[in-house]
Amino acid sequence: MPKIFELEQHVADLIAAGEVVQRPASVVKELIDNSIDSGAGILTVEITSGGMTYIRVTDNGCGIAAADAKTAFLRHATSKLQDASGLEAIGTLGFRGEALAAIAAVSRIEMQTREPVAGEGISLTLDAGEVVDMSPVGCPEGTTIIVRDLFFNTPARHKFMKSDRAEGSSIASVVLRCALSRPDISFRFIKDGKTEYHTPGDSRMESCIYSLLGREFEAGLISAETADETVCVKGFISSPACARGNRSYQFFFVNGRVIRSLVLQSALEQAYKNRLPSGRFPSCVLYITTKLNAVDVNVHPAKTEIKFISDKIFFDALYYAALGALEKQHVTNIERQTDFMSRTSDSGASGGGASDSGASGNGAPNTTGGKQNVGRVVSGGGHGFKSLEVDEYRRRYDPKRRVSGNTFRDSGGRKQSDPTTADEQASYASYRAPGGQSISAPAAADEHFSDDLFRASDEQTASAPASVTATFSGNLFRVIGEALNVYIIVECRDSVLFIDKHAAHERIHFDALKSDEFEPMSQALITPVICRLGHEDASLLLENSEFLDALGFSVESFGEDAVAVRHIPTEIDINDTESVLAEICPQLKHSEDAELSRRDGIYKTIACKAAIKAGHSSGIRELESLAAKVLSGEVSFCPHGRPVTFEITKSKLDKVMGRA
Repeated sequence: MPKIFELEQHVADLIAAGEVVQRPASVVKELIDNSIDSGAGILTVEITSGGMTYIRVTDNGCGIAAADAKTAFLRHATSKLQDASGLEAIGTLGFRGEALAAIAAVSRIEMQTREPVAGEGISLTLDAGEVVDMSPVGCPEGTTIIVRDLFFNTPARHKFMKSDRAEGSSIASVVLRCALSRPDISFRFIKDGKTEYHTPGDSRMESCIYSLLGREFEAGLISAETADETVCVKGFISSPACARGNRSYQFFFVNGRVIRSLVLQSALEQAYKNRLPSGRFPSCVLYITTKLNAVDVNVHPAKTEIKFISDKIFFDALYYAALGALEKQHVTNIERQTDFMSRTSDSGASGGGASDSGASGNGAPNTTGGKQNVGRVVSGGGHGFKSLEVDEYRRRYDPKRRVSGNTFRDSGGRKQSDPTTADEQASYASYRAPGGQSISAPAAADEHFSDDLFRASDEQTASAPASVTATFSGNLFRVIGEALNVYIIVECRDSVLFIDKHAAHERIHFDALKSDEFEPMSQALITPVICRLGHEDASLLLENSEFLDALGFSVESFGEDAVAVRHIPTEIDINDTESVLAEICPQLKHSEDAELSRRDGIYKTIACKAAIKAGHSSGIRELESLAAKVLSGEVSFCPHGRPVTFEITKSKLDKVMGRA
């Protein structure tokens, strides 16, 4: 009895359709590709109910001849490829001849099309791939295709579709990328009767980006461009100050094709190395043009992934284009700052002398070499105010330079006395300006200034010893201090421990969030935070609004690509709201994960944002508390698995220093 059977044509068509048409967005993408290949200059996409019940794509392209209308819906029928040699240099978006046949197999289709030279068009109706009606019709030049009741005959596929909001957002994302890929084509996207966006089609990248991604995004871009005999890169990258919490706004186009590429993504982010903090990503809209035979686009059913003839060539081209743009912006910023400081200095020199002349009462301006003096005398009681140079200011007032007790360190590392006694203050009673004039400076005014500005820091330093010795769980340890504002230095028994304070604090927060006693608490925001995360991510957050509400977030729709956040967990700083949600979105996308796993992932994000930041100075009592928890065994690793402590024993130190 034979075990291998040839499938019926209808079943084979359904299987093939499943590879090409995964969801409504796949249908829209294939139809847009056909419209662009037809030479259209105006393209309209209209959907209702997330595209499941109605999709309409209209273009003003070359149209389809009446004799070819039926043939267009056969498998592997195309006007874009005639023989195998054409596969070596594919210049069209579509080329396999599967799209219309696959879509027709799982839907009901109506098509009206007319060539420019034809007096009338043709109307064609198909039901599950079978032609139901074909007749002449009056219609404009180009093609209109209407897809209804997608997956009506494949309930197994239909039940896996997401909500109308999610499917509609996915379509919006597809149309947006296609519109960005061709600034010379006017795109209009209509969702449930409302125009979501409309591009002018004037061939200007800037106006296309502005129309689709908004003024704020467009304003944060800088131009990037490079070219050689093989590759041309042109477009825009984001300023480091406008980095985002995820990669959703990275758009790459190769020969007009929307693609995803780890090579290009890596090249872009490598150019930003040491310019962005961890967890922040650059955005871009970059157009790469190359020879058709330098890329292979026939490696993915959806044609969104390609292979380069040489990854290094394309990596280098994009890397140096982005790096050059960033360096140019950096130089421009320095020039602007220098120019501003120069103009400010000139203005001060011309206007300050006259002011001093009148204030001094003797008509002699306090200037040296045409520059304004740093101090001036104020009549009455012999007391005056003075402007200090930076080094003088730091020596006298900056609490960060306090070492212990009444000692400061100056910028050269030398110890300086804190003028807190009467004798010491007397030495500052007379200040000699650069011009040689002696100017009185009241100690009372300086004391008031110091107390008001640095009271909290001075009190904390005065009340805290330089090191703390404590006993916790039988371990006698001494907190020596903090290195690089990152590592707590602890002496314990015969070892010196270095504790990553951020990692330790992050683990403490994470364990607290996971504990059974934890109850999420929200802080209501007086003004909601508007987070523009893109169509897909915004829809994802709204789809999971109940799940997020249980964690302390309250999100509402704010347009197609944004959400308004009205409540956030108490552990989160309001300035971190958008970055936290951007990091949460990828975790929400993994719907196959159990809720507990997703919750843990989100807790890690919250704990990381709530923890002490590396580089921020901490008080000695805070350092002691963190060290005590680590030495008690409560904290060993951060939630991401990184170690919290590093130990150097006395014997190891002795060996390194030659004392062994």
